[in-house]
Amino acid sequence: MRRWLAVLVAATTSLVLIALLVPLGLLVRQLVESGAVSQATAEAQSVAAVVGTADADGLALTAERTSASSGHAITVFLPGGDVVGSPVPRSPAVDLAARGRSLVAETSSGLEVLVAVQGVSGGTVVVRTILTRGDLTRGVPEVWLGMLVLGLALIGVGIFVADRLALALTRPMTGLARVSHRLAGGDLTARTAVSGPPEVRDVGLALNHLAGRISDLLAEERETAADLSHRLRTPLTGLRLEVESLSDPEAAARLQTRVDALERAVTSVITDVRRRSQESAGCDAAEVVRERVTFWAVLAEDQDRPMELDLPRGPLTVAVSGADLSACVDALLGNVFAHTPEGTPFAVRLAPAPEGVRLLVADSGPGFPSVQGAGDPLERGRSGAGSTGLGLDIARRTAETSGGSLLLDATPGGGATVILELGTP
Repeated sequence: MRRWLAVLVAATTSLVLIALLVPLGLLVRQLVESGAVSQATAEAQSVAAVVGTADADGLALTAERTSASSGHAITVFLPGGDVVGSPVPRSPAVDLAARGRSLVAETSSGLEVLVAVQGVSGGTVVVRTILTRGDLTRGVPEVWLGMLVLGLALIGVGIFVADRLALALTRPMTGLARVSHRLAGGDLTARTAVSGPPEVRDVGLALNHLAGRISDLLAEERETAADLSHRLRTPLTGLRLEVESLSDPEAAARLQTRVDALERAVTSVITDVRRRSQESAGCDAAEVVRERVTFWAVLAEDQDRPMELDLPRGPLTVAVSGADLSACVDALLGNVFAHTPEGTPFAVRLAPAPEGVRLLVADSGPGFPSVQGAGDPLERGRSGAGSTGLGLDIARRTAETSGGSLLLDATPGGGATVILELGTP
C-alpha cells in the first residue's frame, strides 16, 4: 500500500507540475525574447536620435559606444549607401526599412531590429541592431533548470508525505493482523495498541473487546463443563449403590469396575477443566491496571485527554484472573473514549477497601443515561449511546466473579463514575 500510494502521489504531482511548469517555462522564454527585442529597439533608437545632428564621425562614435556598452552589433545605413558602425552585409530587411518602416526581422543567427529615420537629406537612415540566439535566450536555461529542480523537490516532498501517511495507515493495520494471528493461535492475552486514524482505532478497540469476550466465553464454557461433569457424580453414586446390592458377586465386581472407570473419567474431566481455568485464581490488580492504563495512555495523549492515575505502591491481589481484569479495565476505559468527546479528562484510582479492592474509573463527560433517567445501562445489550451495551456487563460479571459488585454514580461537576468492588482470594 505504501508503494502504490507513493506512485499515485508521484504521478499526480508530476501531471500537475507539467501542466504548470511547461507553460510557465514557455512564458519565461517569451518574456526574455521580448525584453531583448525591447532593449535592442531602445539602443537603435538612441543611435537614431543623433542622426541629423552629428556628422559621420560623430554618428560612428555613438554607434560604437552603444554597441560596446550593450554587446550588440549596431550598424547605421546612410542614404548614399555608406555604412557606419559594425561592418555587416546589407540584408533585404534593410532595404524594406529604407522605405520608412521600422521592423524586426528573423535571420539565420537570430533577429535584427531595424529603426527607420526619415527626414534626413538624401533619403532614409536605417539603424540596425543584431540579436543572436544567445541574446534571445540569455538566462532561460538557468530558469528552466531551477524550475526542474523545484519540480523534482516538490515531487520528492509529495512522495515523502504520502509515505508517512501510508505508514500511519499500514502500521496499525499490521499490528491488528499480528494480534489476530496471535488470537487465532490461542494467545488470548494478545491486545493491539490503539493508534492511527479514527476508523483504525475503532477496529483496534473492537478487536481488543472481541479478545476479551472470547476469554470470557471460554472461561464460562469451562466452568459449565466442570459443573455438568460434577453433576454426573450424583447418578454415579446411585449407580454404585445399585451395583453393590447385586446378589451375583462376579457381576457386581464387573459392574463396580465399570463404575470406577466412569467416575475416574468424570473426575479427569473436572480436573482438566479446572486446570485450564486455574489462572483465574487471582492476580495483582495494581500491576494489571497500570499495564492497561499505560496502554490507553497513548490514545489519551493523541486525543489531548488529561489523565489522572492513582495506584498503590504495593501489590493488591484480587480473586479474578489477569486476563479477565484486563478485559474489564479495557471495557471501562473503552467506554470513556467512545462516549465522551476528545479532550475530556478522566481518572483511574485503585485502593484497598474494607472488603477487598476498589477500582474507580471516572470521567467528566455527559454521564450515564440511567443517571439522567434514560434506562439501566447495566442491562446486558442495552446502551443509551448507540454502542453494544456489553462493556458494563463485562465489568459487572468480573466484579461478581471475584465476590464483589459494581456501582454507577455521577462524577461531581458532571460525568460518569464506575466503582468496582473486587474480592480477594
